[in-house]
Amino acid sequence: MTDLVDPPATASPPPRPRRAAGGAERVFLELLDRHLEGPLRLVVRGEPVTVGKGEGAGVAVRVHHDRFFARVLSGGNLGLGEAYMDGDWEMEEGDVAGFLTLLLRSRLDRRVKGDARTALKVLRVQLANLFRERHWEHARFHYDLGDEVYEATLDPVTMMYSCGYARTPDDTAEQLQLQKLDRICQKLEVRPGDRVLDIGCGFGGMLLHAARHYGATGVGITTSRRHCERGNRRIAEAGLADRVRLELRDHRTVEGRFDRVVSIGMMEHLPRKEYGRYFARIAAVLPPHGTGLVHAIGCNAERNLHDPFTQKYIFPGSGQPKLSEMAAGCERSGLAIRDVENLVRHYGPTAQRWLERFRAEQHRLDPAKYDARFRRMWEYYLSCAIAGSRASDAALYQVLFQKDYAAPMPLHRV
Repeated sequence: MTDLVDPPATASPPPRPRRAAGGAERVFLELLDRHLEGPLRLVVRGEPVTVGKGEGAGVAVRVHHDRFFARVLSGGNLGLGEAYMDGDWEMEEGDVAGFLTLLLRSRLDRRVKGDARTALKVLRVQLANLFRERHWEHARFHYDLGDEVYEATLDPVTMMYSCGYARTPDDTAEQLQLQKLDRICQKLEVRPGDRVLDIGCGFGGMLLHAARHYGATGVGITTSRRHCERGNRRIAEAGLADRVRLELRDHRTVEGRFDRVVSIGMMEHLPRKEYGRYFARIAAVLPPHGTGLVHAIGCNAERNLHDPFTQKYIFPGSGQPKLSEMAAGCERSGLAIRDVENLVRHYGPTAQRWLERFRAEQHRLDPAKYDARFRRMWEYYLSCAIAGSRASDAALYQVLFQKDYAAPMPLHRV
C-alpha cells in the first residue's frame, strides 16, 4: 500500500473549484482547507476538489453519500468510522491509515477550538443534526468475537493481540511478536526455574515463550474461558503442560509467590479505581528479589480523551493509563521503577501486519456472522491503530520495576 507520510509531488494539483454545496459540506470543506496540514483531494458527486495546504498527491477520498459531511462534523472519528462502515466513502488513492494520519497530524480539534468562526459553523451543523432524523445512526452493538476473527488477524504462532517490537520495517507479524516476547524476558531477566505469573495471558503466548526459551515455569490468568481453554490446549500440544498452565480467574484472586510478574495489554481494560489494587496485588506476590513489567496502551497527554469509535465498537469501557498513574501505582505499592519505555511507534508495523493478514484471510469468515459492515469496521479500527501510532498522543508504555529498591541494576537497558 502507498506510504502517505511524504506524498509524491505532482506538477499540477487539481483546481480548487468554488462549489455550490450544502451547509455541512461547505463547512467541512472550509474547515479542511483552512487547517489541513497537507493536500487532500475529494471526489464529490463526480467532481474533484482539493483542500488543505501545500502541494502533492497521494491522499484522495471518494464520497458516495452527501450525509458523509454532517456525520463527520457531528461525530468526529465515530461519524467518520460509521460512514466508512456504511460505504459512504472510500479511498480513491492511498489508504485509510494515511488519510487518518493526515487528519491527526493536522490537529483539527485544537485548531477548530482556536478558530471561533469555524467552531461556530461546526456547532451549527452539530445542533442541526441533533434535531434531524438520523437514518444512518445504528444502535450500539458489540460483536462477540470468536476465535476465527483472531485467527484471521493475528499470527498463528504466538496469537498475541498486543503491540509487537519491530527491528526492521519488513518484520513479519510473527517476528514482531517473538521479538517483543524475547525482549520482555530479557528485561525481566527470566532464568531457568523462575516462576512467572502472566496477568491477562490471552492464549498463553508469553508463558509458552518463557518456558521454551528461558526454562521458566508459571501460571497465566485470564477472565476469558475461551482463551483459557484454547491456551491450555496450545500448552499441551507444545509438551509444556507440566511447567506452565492457564487459569480462569482475575488478578484480585492471585496468591502465592512468583519470581517474575508480567502483564501485557491488560491494565488498559481496568477501571481507574482498580489501578491501586492491581499494583498492590503484583507487589504482594513478588518476593524481595522479584521483578515485574506492565505493558499497556497509555495516554501521553494531560487529558485522556477516549476515542468514541474504539469505545463503541472495539473496547467498550477501556481506558489508557497515564504514565503518572502507572508510576503512582508502583510508588504506593513499594515497587521501584527501573525502566520506562514508550514503544508506540512499534504499534504501526504491528497493526499494519494485522490489517494485511485480515484482508488476506477474511474470506474464511462466516458472512452470516461477520458481514461486510463488520469487516469494514475491523479494517477501520486497524487503520486507526496505524494512524494513532504515527500521529496521536497515544503511548505504549513498558514499565519495568523491582521489589527491592537496592537490588543490582544493569548500566544499560535491553
